[in-house]
Amino acid sequence: MALPVYADRLERIWYYTYRVICALIFIFLIAPILIIMPLSFNVEPYFTFTPEMLRLDPDGYSMRWYDNLLTFGMAVPDAVRDSSWWADVWANARWVQAAKNSILVGFFSTIVATVLGTIAAMGLSRPEMPYRKLIMAILISPMIVPIIITATGLFFFYSDIGLSGTYFGLVMAHATLGIPFVIITVTATMMGFDRSLIRAAQNMGAGPVTTFFKVQLPLITPGVVSGALFAFVTSFDEVVVVLFIGSHEQQTIPRQMWNGIREQISPSILAVATILVIFSVCLLAVVELLRRRSERMRGVTPA
Repeated sequence: MALPVYADRLERIWYYTYRVICALIFIFLIAPILIIMPLSFNVEPYFTFTPEMLRLDPDGYSMRWYDNLLTFGMAVPDAVRDSSWWADVWANARWVQAAKNSILVGFFSTIVATVLGTIAAMGLSRPEMPYRKLIMAILISPMIVPIIITATGLFFFYSDIGLSGTYFGLVMAHATLGIPFVIITVTATMMGFDRSLIRAAQNMGAGPVTTFFKVQLPLITPGVVSGALFAFVTSFDEVVVVLFIGSHEQQTIPRQMWNGIREQISPSILAVATILVIFSVCLLAVVELLRRRSERMRGVTPA
């Protein structure tokens, strides 16, 4: 918003002061990310900028920590990089195993959270639904309750029923954490949904299943996909629940980073953090595109 020509001196001072404050807050929030990225290319095993890095000397930068993500934990890391070397990476590299576990658990927990969360959101969006606010508060409570409390409760509950230390238990736990995000995004999308379309489809002879897949789902898809992305990021980034109910074989990327900090501090953690930042930025871009698409479908001009 441009400064109006009739603004007095005090308004002009506040106009520029406000922008300086916003810029300082932005720098404060993004500074840790801007520091992590160059440090991940440090040739030395330190978490500080070396004199060579400060001089922008190419000898002070290296991809060794990104390469270490592939070689750490391998049986023969110095072998010739042929098909057998890549097979060793896939089977034994710790960071690769952690990435495989994170993707596996995140994928299945996202499917469960998306299906259950979408069904719950559709029910909660109906005006005749009784006790909507109470049910909504219960369903989104995993997002509000401190994660340590949730993890402790899941640990004792899963230990009693034999799900502790299993992939199924980890998937269901992460799905529990992801469902609130799906409910919120889908419910927000359903707020602008024209229910006369459902009645029109029913008048044309369409059943509930046909009406959902042919009428409702295409219109709420942006909200469903956005909720699924948030559920996947929640699972991919979660470490506390994994520490409580995951076994040694279920090392995810956050848990591997946690172990790396406790056992051996290495800039490889910074390399992983840089990759995760880029991955998160891409997901946020997708969410923003979906938001704009949803607004266009509802006839709202994107902001």
